[in-house]
Amino acid sequence: MRRVTKLAAAVTATAALAVTATACGESSTESGGKKNKGVGLAFDVGGRDDHSFNEAAAAGTDKAEKKLGVKTKEMTAGNNETEATREQRLTSLAKAGYNPVIGVGFNYGKSINKIAKDFPDTTFGVVDSGSAAKNVSGMTFAEHEASYLVGVAAAKKTKSKKVSFIGGVDNALIQKFEAGYVKGVKDTDPKIKVETDYLYKESDKGFNDPARAKDMAKGMLSRGNDVIYSAAGQSGAGSIEEVSKVKGSWAIGVDSDQYRQKGLEKYRDAILTSAVKNVDVAVYELIKSVKDGKPLTGNQTFSLKEQGVSVSTSGGFIDDIQSDLDKVSKDITAGKIKVPSKP
Repeated sequence: MRRVTKLAAAVTATAALAVTATACGESSTESGGKKNKGVGLAFDVGGRDDHSFNEAAAAGTDKAEKKLGVKTKEMTAGNNETEATREQRLTSLAKAGYNPVIGVGFNYGKSINKIAKDFPDTTFGVVDSGSAAKNVSGMTFAEHEASYLVGVAAAKKTKSKKVSFIGGVDNALIQKFEAGYVKGVKDTDPKIKVETDYLYKESDKGFNDPARAKDMAKGMLSRGNDVIYSAAGQSGAGSIEEVSKVKGSWAIGVDSDQYRQKGLEKYRDAILTSAVKNVDVAVYELIKSVKDGKPLTGNQTFSLKEQGVSVSTSGGFIDDIQSDLDKVSKDITAGKIKVPSKP
């Protein structure tokens, strides 16, 4: 199994290989005796334009289309799908000859690893879940580390000494965001109060319900919270919109640099920063490895040390505290600061 450091080495080692493509731009790589039709990308709820991690994954395939000449087939999950429905979607992509087949989001973890065994000549990738099959690339990220950094930023920027966190679904993955954020705030200023809440206990509609996030943010703002960090996929757009209505308040984005998302452009002056997961890089490098004939498989961890996660600086709103964030970042990568992954 290769970690991200080996992933980078593999990409470098194969950079000199010529990329061959057919006249229509599809890969000429053979998969199980059939010509590879390109990339099969299965989005989580919210779809391509969620302004968050789905959109980040799409940026990776967009780059692959431009740089490598591959084609992409996109499909999107609905709210509260059964495992059988996810399996059917992935199976349809693999049967059609797409390679790699990538599932975006931890909900695809079980189904990807199951279906992969039926298609040994196809490389599968899953974002936010691990690999349990030899032809699966499990791409996980140190969300808690980036969340710690935006927690420091929140603590430095709050005037009311009250900040909050909105999670989409109360599960282990989103709890990583909460844990890092709260720790970052408290390590910076123990006197700051941190309010945390989740849109849903179990339903993955939590990543696709901006109206509910908007209402929750409104309540938090009314209680004096002036910085709100939302880790809720597309739902976070509702929180950001509500924060933008209250002068002096800040929203913190997630997964993508949400200041730069076109769909959030009119609210960007309220977006302090974003805890970014470089999903686009992970997706692109997986596609390239398949294109080059050396598929990356196994568990790959994208941490702060390996630049797998970061904090956005768009808008210049954290320029005055950048030196503080740089010091904290160095301490995390050096192991001087231990960031918890559970609340």
